[in-house]
Amino acid sequence: MAKFFLVLHVLAAVIAIGPVAVAASMFPPALRRAQAAPDDPAALTTLRTLNRICRVYAAVGLAVPAFGFATASALGVLGDAWLIVSIALTAVAAGVLALLILPAQDGAVAAAGTPGFGRVAPARIAMSTGVFNVLWAAVTIVMIVRPGSTTGA
Repeated sequence: MAKFFLVLHVLAAVIAIGPVAVAASMFPPALRRAQAAPDDPAALTTLRTLNRICRVYAAVGLAVPAFGFATASALGVLGDAWLIVSIALTAVAAGVLALLILPAQDGAVAAAGTPGFGRVAPARIAMSTGVFNVLWAAVTIVMIVRPGSTTGA
């Protein structure tokens, strides 16, 4: 059963987190283009699409920790330090996405076409997205290397 949960966990991570990381990374340059051409409907459509991808796949991403906990429980590693670090990093990444990236994207999309649109800061969204992506890279490293585990590299 552990292998089954592990496969689901890894598939959920690849299918859910990958699109969020890519779409969130594409959003700031698309925002800059939309700000440079505020009358371009295609630019606004791109922003809305990238925001929608981030929102939908963030929700799908809830399966990642669910399958992760099932896997860890089946393997009996719920108390291992590497897993606790991974859980903490995942929680911080989820917080960055839910509290910084998605609201900033929503605000940028809502401001499109208004006089305040040019004041939306793509750099702040890019920075939050970079932090999110680095956190997920760290989670991946911890999950592979598993420092302190008896099976770690």
